[in-house]
Formats: sequence, C-alpha cells, structure tokens
Amino acid sequence: MMPSRLIGAVALLVLPHQEVFGAEVEAPEVEVIGHYETGIGTSDAASEGSVTHKRIETRPLLRPGELVELVPGMIVTQHSGGGKANQYFLRGYNLDHGTDFALTVDGMPVNMPTHGHGQGYADINFLIPELVSGVDFRKGPYFASEGDFSTAGAAHIHLFEEMPRSLGMLTAGTDGYGRIVAAASPKAGAGRLLLGFEALTYDGPWVNEEDLRKFNGVLRYSQGDAANGFNVTLMGYDSDWTATDQIPERAVASGEIDRFGTLDPSDGGETSRFSLSGNVRHALGNGQAQLDAYIIRYALDLWSNFTYALDDPLAGAPNGDQFKQADRRTVYGLHPRYAWSGKLGSAEATNTVGAQVRYDDIRRVGLYSTTDRNLLSTTREDGVNQLSGGIYFENATQWTPWLRSIAGLRADWFRFDVDSSIAANSGKESDSIVSPKLGLVFGPWARTEYFVNAGYGFHSNDARGTTIAVDPKTLDPADPVDPLVRTKGAEFGVRTQLVPKLQSSLSLWYLEQESELLFVGDAGTTEASRPSRRGGVEWINYYRPLPWLLVDAELAVARARFRDDDPAGKRIPGALERMAQIGITVEDLGRWFGSVQMRYLGSRPLIEDNSVRSDSTTITNARVGYRLTKSLRLQLDVLNLFGSKDQDIAYFYASCLPSELGSAPCPAAAPRDGVEDVHFHPVEPRQFRLTLVGTF
Repeated sequence: MMPSRLIGAVALLVLPHQEVFGAEVEAPEVEVIGHYETGIGTSDAASEGSVTHKRIETRPLLRPGELVELVPGMIVTQHSGGGKANQYFLRGYNLDHGTDFALTVDGMPVNMPTHGHGQGYADINFLIPELVSGVDFRKGPYFASEGDFSTAGAAHIHLFEEMPRSLGMLTAGTDGYGRIVAAASPKAGAGRLLLGFEALTYDGPWVNEEDLRKFNGVLRYSQGDAANGFNVTLMGYDSDWTATDQIPERAVASGEIDRFGTLDPSDGGETSRFSLSGNVRHALGNGQAQLDAYIIRYALDLWSNFTYALDDPLAGAPNGDQFKQADRRTVYGLHPRYAWSGKLGSAEATNTVGAQVRYDDIRRVGLYSTTDRNLLSTTREDGVNQLSGGIYFENATQWTPWLRSIAGLRADWFRFDVDSSIAANSGKESDSIVSPKLGLVFGPWARTEYFVNAGYGFHSNDARGTTIAVDPKTLDPADPVDPLVRTKGAEFGVRTQLVPKLQSSLSLWYLEQESELLFVGDAGTTEASRPSRRGGVEWINYYRPLPWLLVDAELAVARARFRDDDPAGKRIPGALERMAQIGITVEDLGRWFGSVQMRYLGSRPLIEDNSVRSDSTTITNARVGYRLTKSLRLQLDVLNLFGSKDQDIAYFYASCLPSELGSAPCPAAAPRDGVEDVHFHPVEPRQFRLTLVGTF
C-alpha cells in the first residue's frame, strides 16, 4: 500500500468520515473508471495513481515485464532472451534494466545494487501476472518513503491475498509458445491460502531457437483484513534460455546473418529467485502500524557477446568476445512504519514515520572471458557486503478545504565492503544523504485539482566502483565514483474530471542528476557518467463513454541533455524523447470482449552529438475473446498485429565481425578500433496465442 493511501486508511479508521480533515471539508466525489484509481482526491501528485487487476486482466502481454507499461509514460523493451530483465524507458531516461526506476513486489525490492549485469537490475520475470491485484505508481523524487533508484519513478506491485476465483489457464501459440497457469485460494483454518503455479516454454522467431523454460510458484498464507492481519509468502522462480542479443545493421544488410539471426549462438542465461516474505499490520492507538520483512536468494549466470571479435583475448584466434556475468546473493530487509492522525494547530493532519533496512550478502559478483560458455579467464571476481538504511517522516495536513500539504524528510546511509580478486580494488566505503520533499494540493474546484511537487532523491553506484583503483582489464589506474548520486526534481500538475466520464491528468516536470549511469556495450554493464538535466510534459487520459467501452491515451514528450561542456556533445544516448500509447477495451458486450493497444516509442539519439539516431517503433497488440459459459472463456491474442519490422531497441558502438578480421579497422592482431555501427534487436514478428481460461 502506498503511504498516501495508508494515511487515508488510517484517517478513515480513526475518525468519523466527515471529520477526517475537519467538519467543513466535503469529500470529493471519486468517479471510478474501473481499471484505474486516479480520480479526484486519490493522490498527492498528478502523476501518481493505481492500476487495478481489471486492467491487467484485459491487456494482452508479450512478456511479464510489460506489466510495468501500465505505468503511464513507461515503455518496456528487450534486447536479449526472455529470461533477462527488460529495458525500461520513462521520463527522458533509457533506464537500462532499472537504474532510476524502483520496483517492489509486496514490499520486496526487485532492483539489485552492485549487480553482475548493471546497477539496479530489476527482473520481474518471477511474476505471474494473473496473481497481481494491482500496481501503485509514482514518478519523481517527491515521496519520503521512496529511496534508492526512484528518481524517475517507482511501481509497487501487489499480489492477491485471496483470488477472486480459482483459475486454470492453458495457452498455445506460434514459435513454440506454451503456458500453463493454475491458481486457487482454499480456506486453511482461520486463514486462507494463495496457491499459484506457472510453467512456460518458448522458442521464439530466432534462427537460433530461444528454448526458454520458466517455472514460477507462489504459496501464501494470510489472515485478517487491511487493518489487522498478516501474510507469509513463499515464491520460487527458475529459468534458462538461449539469447539472440542485439546485432549490427551491417551484418544484416550484407546478408551475413538473418534479421533474426545471431553471431554467437551460445549466448544466454540461467537465473533463479527464491524468497520468503511477510507483512503484518495492526491498528495501534490512533494509527496503523505495518511491517514488511523479506529474505531473497538470487542467482544469475549470463553469457553475452556484444562486440564479437573486437577484444579477442588471443590475437587472431576465433574465440570471440563472449563474457560471462555471474551474481550470487542473499538479500535481507525490513520496512516498519507507523501512520497516525493528529492535529497541527487547528488543522487535521496525518503523520507517517518509517525505516527501511537492506543487507545484500553478495557472495560472488564476477566478470569472465568465455567462449561457447567455457571459461577462458577471470576479469574480476568480488565478494561484496552492502548495507543500507533509510529513515523517513512525512506529514500530510489539510490546512483549508482547498489546500493540503505533504512535507517529508528522508535520510539514507550506505556502507560498502568489497573483497576483490584484484587486491588493489578491495576496500570499504560509506556515504549518507538527506532528501527533503514537499507537495501542495489545491482544490478541488470544478472537479479539478492542482498539484505542486518538489524534492531531492538519489541513486547508489555499484559498490565495486566506489573502491576501484585499477581497471580490471588493462590494470591502468582508475578513479572511484561517488557512492551516492544526488538528484532533484519538481513537477506542476493538474487532474480534472470536468468532462463527464473522462479523467485527465497533465504534468510538467523537471529533473537534474549529478551523474548518469550509461550502458557500456563491450562489458554489458553500466558506469557513472556526466551530470544531466531533463524536462518534459505528460498527458494521461482515461475515458469511459459507455459502460462497456474504455479508451485510454497517453502522450509524453521529454528533453534530455548533459549539463557539462564536453566536445562529444550534450545528448544523452538512448534518452526517451517521445512516447504515446492508446488503447480501446471492450467489456461484457454480450459474450464478447476484447482490446487493442498501440504504443509508440520515438526516435532517440544514440550518440552524444546526435549524429546517429534510432528508428522509431510502433507496435499494436490485440485481444478478442468469447465467453463459452459463465466459468469458461476462450481468448486470442495477436501480438504485433500489423507485423511491424521495427527495432525493439538500438545502440551505437564499435564491433568487429569475424568476417572483418584481417582488414582495417579490424586487423588480425589486437588491438582493434572496430567498426562503429547501430546494433539493434528486432521486434518479434506477429504472434498468435490462443488461451482457454476456466474459473471456478
């Protein structure tokens, strides 16, 4: 539950409804769209809101990561196999795998600091979408309860405590797609169980079959209600796959490989995630106390080859540039908080105080040179102990019937302890940061609210970068990075329900960051870079002209620039500049139902001087379904309905094809300058997936 919603729940629990913020306040009428909780009086910023299970249920998904596209303005792509974390785009960011966007699942953080593949790596492939009850989303560094990685935004994903109905699903599709899902909520003594299972297989359109195999399981026991209760949850996930990573345009243009081909058929990965988590909530005094606790056991082995023969460790030999990234860790965490009602002068107020503690016991995070997944050499291998703690306080006060303030303060502390295979790179480092927050809400007047939000935030850097002394490949001297990177932002917004049956939000936002995290193609990691500035506008609309028809539309435009003077240029490679989504959902039209969803990702700079840009991408997904009986339905998803041949994602960097060895700039002997080129991952061609769903 989001803190603002928790505060509201406390006020309703403690005070009579008409006295929540004083007797003179008339509670605004909230018009329920059904798929979204974004009406007047539901949030502390124009860009904050919630998505219900109903919306998740009606949206066709190519992959689980597209759940996050329910966050307005968000685009989700992939540059590798289906078992790898997705690429995220939001508010002028190419967020890589999650560097400045925080994800949680029922209080458990998904982002992984000091990760083998990149800082903030956020893989949600362990989710079973049918078990998700809703998604709460926020954007910007304006909220005291949001900590590391939340500069651009945060999404909090919630699972059901009890399924509305037991569920069985069987899906078959093109390119070897098969999926089985089962879920039920039987009674168990004084409580109830949530049982969920998913098995998935998929070969994909690739010349080198993906051979994705995935298994997910959820077991939850819960008692009580939202005010007094608890749950305990076990989750397990295991996956392995063969990856077709991004490929150079020149190799496709010359006919050397197919558009769905690869230059290294042994790329791929294996990953697992097992967790034990719990939530306890209790009405205490004139408030509400909650505690989240979790233990996560995580493992990843990832083989990638982005540059092919550029850095061949044995000059002239066909080993290629494949490398392995490994991560083995156990994560422990607690998040206690307490919200209570009171007065500030004569004004009604609610207060929240909380603490977040996280410890990552990273037994091994490593980078290795490999060929055909066989070890050639160790670039570096580290053990890392990373401890972080944050405390926060937030006050929400209704000063007048038309003015509410939300003021918060957050303090964070980090400690890094790195034990490296390269002795010079071992060491200890610590840092702390304080982040004030403020929000003002005006209205409602004429079914319209106005918002002003501002705040400071941060993201952490990879612990290995804070203690580095020598480059692990060249052994040249290297400078350490700052452990914590300051961000700041502001937002002006308006939300209105003036037009009947329409909810519309407009946000004008601004973000500054002391250091970017940029993707490095030949290492597959992120590294600290230059200071940046972003600004933009988002316009979000939900319209229900008829009881059975919903139209949702999003438009976002952003401007992203480096703030320093560098001859390389001021553009931020991969920065999102324009996106749009529009969807039409038909429900309960007799026995028929369906939806169409189009999303557009605009062209982006791929290099600092803007001389090379990506193509734009437009994808349309559709679903049509028929209710055979009250408890049985059949639905057909058509993904990439119009057969787009666009790019899912693109990068620009130097590489050497094996066929180019022996000619400049790829001589037979290293070092090699390589050929600079656009490297892209194509969108998957039209896919058909037929699903039989039974509920009981």
